[in-house]
Amino acid sequence: MQFIDTHVHLNFKTFQDELVSLSERWRASGVIAIVHSCVEPKEFEEIQAIADQFPEISFAVGLHPLDAEKWTANTADQIFNLAKSDGRVVAIGEMGLDFYKADNQALQEKVFLAQLKIAQQLDKPVIIHCRDAAARMRQLLQQFLSNGGNVTGVMHCWSGTPEETQWFLDLGFYISFSGIVTFKNAISIQESAKMVPEDRILIETDCPFLAPVPKRGKRNEPAYVRYVAEFLAQLREVNIEKLAHFTTENAYRLFGLPLVTKSNPTNNSIMII
Repeated sequence: MQFIDTHVHLNFKTFQDELVSLSERWRASGVIAIVHSCVEPKEFEEIQAIADQFPEISFAVGLHPLDAEKWTANTADQIFNLAKSDGRVVAIGEMGLDFYKADNQALQEKVFLAQLKIAQQLDKPVIIHCRDAAARMRQLLQQFLSNGGNVTGVMHCWSGTPEETQWFLDLGFYISFSGIVTFKNAISIQESAKMVPEDRILIETDCPFLAPVPKRGKRNEPAYVRYVAEFLAQLREVNIEKLAHFTTENAYRLFGLPLVTKSNPTNNSIMII
């Protein structure tokens, strides 16, 4: 079986000097491709260096909503130029809205819309972070699309209700589930996971955060995306091979990832599923 972890942060210090052992574990677990997210553009060179080591890694560039105050007059050009500078950039993000703790909602919205425009200009999908902001996120996306914008992407680490999930499915977005879906009290998220169509569901770790059961409480890593997949397969009453197949196909479709072989993840030639 093959899996794709569609959201990681391997450049964080907790993984320093451990990347080789991490890669051995993710490959042993069947992870054949990884999408590395970006919190702010200054991470770009670090993420590039990691992808240089592990050819199965593609990545994004963007500014996280909780870092919206770092947006300057030059940030849009910086993200645009970085995204064009490397063919391994497959998305803009992570970007979005986070109203859980922040009180700078207007600034977050400005930064979010600016990055949507970049994604549209480059014809790249977006990786959206949305916490306690689903209604406003829906409004902004509806307005952008109705004004001639054309963008698609993924609601990453999704924790919304079934009603909210349907909002973003109706807008054409993919829905990605992390280890949160495996938590005992995540009933609403689990109901959302049941309703997402096969051609719109993705899996991720969001490592080093949110390790799934049975690793909850430990540092998360890409190899653990298998536990998310196994839980979702049981929840959706399909076999794990089928879930692995369609989540992998969905990730390739959305991000336009380079194809890899099962036996040699560093050979970008053909995917066997």
